[in-house]
Amino acid sequence: MQIGIVGLGRIGAGMARRLARRGVQVICYDQAEAARKALAAESGIHCVENLAAMCARIEGERVILLSLPAGAAVEDTTRGLAPLLATGDTLVDGGNSYYRDSMRRALGLSQQGLRYIDAGVSGGVQGLEQGYCLMLGGTPKSIEIFEPFARLLAPEPQRGWLHCGPSGAGHFAKMIHNGIEYGIMQSLAEGFALLAARPDLDIDLARLAETWRHGSVVRSSLLDLCASVLTRAEELGRVTPVVADSGEGRWAALESIELGVPAPVITLALMNRFSSQGGSDYAHKLLAMMRSEFGGHAVHTSA
Repeated sequence: MQIGIVGLGRIGAGMARRLARRGVQVICYDQAEAARKALAAESGIHCVENLAAMCARIEGERVILLSLPAGAAVEDTTRGLAPLLATGDTLVDGGNSYYRDSMRRALGLSQQGLRYIDAGVSGGVQGLEQGYCLMLGGTPKSIEIFEPFARLLAPEPQRGWLHCGPSGAGHFAKMIHNGIEYGIMQSLAEGFALLAARPDLDIDLARLAETWRHGSVVRSSLLDLCASVLTRAEELGRVTPVVADSGEGRWAALESIELGVPAPVITLALMNRFSSQGGSDYAHKLLAMMRSEFGGHAVHTSA
């Protein structure tokens, strides 16, 4: 078994290692020389210096997995790969691309005789050891070709991966998955903030989180991560309260509006991330000034 992997960040490198440890010959490429060198000594992994060299080393019908950020990186790489591929080859987009872009790419590549799978991937850095959850969109034949790799990447051969539907379905499922993730993370953060606001009750937050991990109905992998963070109170105290957002949360909120399906928790979690990024600073300043004007309340100013 051979597979090409483009993009050797935390997820791409983890996938390369997981497949190689299970007997797959992995031919991989990343623009960054340091990323290639980090995997160069790994058994079963062969790093090359460009896309053409990668395609040349894969025998027969090729399967190439992209593990790249959504947007220009996927678009440019797909455009660069297309002339190097042959009829029957399969391109798997394992990034978090917008599902409508995936539908467009699938149509365009099919007209060149190429197969395309949009693969939503969850599991993060733990996926190397625990396996990756895969949400796949594409034709039945495309999925059949990729299935041997999916079974090795997933937590178990029969579990943790799904052919969700036609092109776009995999990335649509991952978009909604990430929207749900936003909501769960927000509720955990708010809950522990409330707990922390009552120091007089002397609740050990780290021990409480650890207790909730066993038997509680709120136990989850995200609670596991939360519990780990709470054991590092000093490190947590140094963190700037700015939370980035990725495209999936925005797309999920927009989809809610377009479909007329209410998703208030997901949308409010997204808005809170915007607020942490300073997007609400002007509004807060204006609110403070209005409150001062009608009620004579003090306004706090910076030095």
